[in-house]
Amino acid sequence: VVFILLIFFIVTAQFIKEPGVPIIRPEVDNKAQAKPLAILVAINSESEIYIDKKVVDPDEVSFTLKQMREDNPRGKIVVQADVDSEAEVLVDLMEAINKIDGATVIDISAKRD
Repeated sequence: VVFILLIFFIVTAQFIKEPGVPIIRPEVDNKAQAKPLAILVAINSESEIYIDKKVVDPDEVSFTLKQMREDNPRGKIVVQADVDSEAEVLVDLMEAINKIDGATVIDISAKRD
């Protein structure tokens, strides 16, 4: 009986919305959107290197990544390599990344089983 009365009072009670602190949120200009924090480097099955979806010559990888790090110094470098790509290309890529100042954070993307 007490339980039924409790349910009755909960259902019929008026919920009073207490006023909160009025906040006016700032508007964001589309130009002021944050840059992506990750720099994506991918190696496809033909061992071609892509940096942010653009094919890059292996000799220009270090230079291109240095420029991108200057534009985005907080950006992590994320490496994705196809299972059929050559290991030598991945090793050369990792060496090029290690030569870049401040590029100590490197993530290697892998598929979970």
